[in-house]
Amino acid sequence: MTGNIILAIVILILLLAAAVIVRTCMLQPTSAMTAKVELQENERAREYGEALAKMIRKETVSSRFDTDKTKFYEFHEILEELFPLVHKTCEKHEFNGSLLFKWSGKGKAEPILLMSHHDVVEANGKWDHEPFSGDIDGHGNLWGRGTVDTKSSLFCIFTAVEELIKEGHQPERDVYIASSCTEEFSGEGAPSTVAYLKEQGVKLALLIDEGGMIMEEPIGGVKGTYAMVGVLEKGYGDLKFIARGKGGHASAPGKNTPLVRLSKFMADVEKHDPFTSEFNPTVLEMIRRVTPNMNFGMKMVFANLWLFKPLLKKLMPSISPAGAAMLHTTIAFTMAKGADGLNVLPQEAYVTGNLRFIPHQPTDESIELISEKAKQYDLETEVIYKDYPCPVVNYAEDAFRKVEETIHEIYPGIGVSPYVMTGGTDAKYYKDICDNCIRFAPLYINKQQYESIHGLNENISIGALPMGVDFYKKIIKES
Repeated sequence: MTGNIILAIVILILLLAAAVIVRTCMLQPTSAMTAKVELQENERAREYGEALAKMIRKETVSSRFDTDKTKFYEFHEILEELFPLVHKTCEKHEFNGSLLFKWSGKGKAEPILLMSHHDVVEANGKWDHEPFSGDIDGHGNLWGRGTVDTKSSLFCIFTAVEELIKEGHQPERDVYIASSCTEEFSGEGAPSTVAYLKEQGVKLALLIDEGGMIMEEPIGGVKGTYAMVGVLEKGYGDLKFIARGKGGHASAPGKNTPLVRLSKFMADVEKHDPFTSEFNPTVLEMIRRVTPNMNFGMKMVFANLWLFKPLLKKLMPSISPAGAAMLHTTIAFTMAKGADGLNVLPQEAYVTGNLRFIPHQPTDESIELISEKAKQYDLETEVIYKDYPCPVVNYAEDAFRKVEETIHEIYPGIGVSPYVMTGGTDAKYYKDICDNCIRFAPLYINKQQYESIHGLNENISIGALPMGVDFYKKIIKES
């Protein structure tokens, strides 16, 4: 009997192994594996690069602690110089430094909105080219803060409209251009714009904001070139965890003082994540699209989620923190304060946690879970700010398909995949007036350029700009 059981187990294992290998081998590489983006080296690219450089040279660092909007109005003057037909033809609105343009269409169909913010983050540290130099090097790279995030896509939007107006084109439906100067700190620019659109009774058929871009090997182990299109944006929250104590002199400390309790709490959260991981439909579709171009080991695992999904949920944080962030609510501890003196035990200490909420365990549920864990260490939880996950754009419906088809026209052969945005965008404010908020900037960037976002040596290839302009022109003309 024992021998029969062992034989049955062996046969079962062999059958499972065979099924895994067969499913893996059935997935043949797609055209994305060998597709390459050819950067343009022509007069058009050079002209675009020189125009964008003027936008880069104007420093537009934003801060919630600086209410002076002078620099942004000066940037608007540069836009008016570069895009005179847009300013002459379109209806313009300003919201304390943030912009909205309306290009009236011939028909009454629901309008579309193209957006990209014009504020940037600080540019500290030592750069190879000064961060607001707008230098164009001998390899066709334009250097400066905002080249990727996100004056390049803003330039492409304005250029597309400028050129279409010059060609005598009038859109079938209204086309809006929006650009806030407060995106980097989730300020009032986009909310003010949305409030105005609501007053006008505007309901958008499609919105395209910053988000994913076009890259080679967008995920470690996935070969080929892909356009990563954001269809799901997580919610955002800032919490404060407060520990109280008796205070006193540091020469005679007791046990479980405020900072110690906070430390235990943080270590516990990191070791025993309270949030549930799930392979949501967006992630499953992303996996389906990129798995054929994975190396064999990864392909074997991801082609057989029916077997490996439970294991992947546990291992993903170690394999890829970015991948894990697409599966669950995350918390990152960001600020801390204890006593004001080096030899004083604090009567009150705190740490702050930045959370990004996943739809299957949304804002209030996630806050309750982390608050319960905080109570175990005698900590109070204070909600500083919270918002909610955005509606998910259906990758099988018209809005996504239109973007996907346009990408394929401009970039033949590359893969297109939906994905989960782990960061935040201004698009989140538009969810009441648009069901199809897509996060995608149609520009090719390399790994170094991607890593330069909010970091050192931000730059973009000017040869990528013509294709970005052509993308927005097609979206407008075919809407």
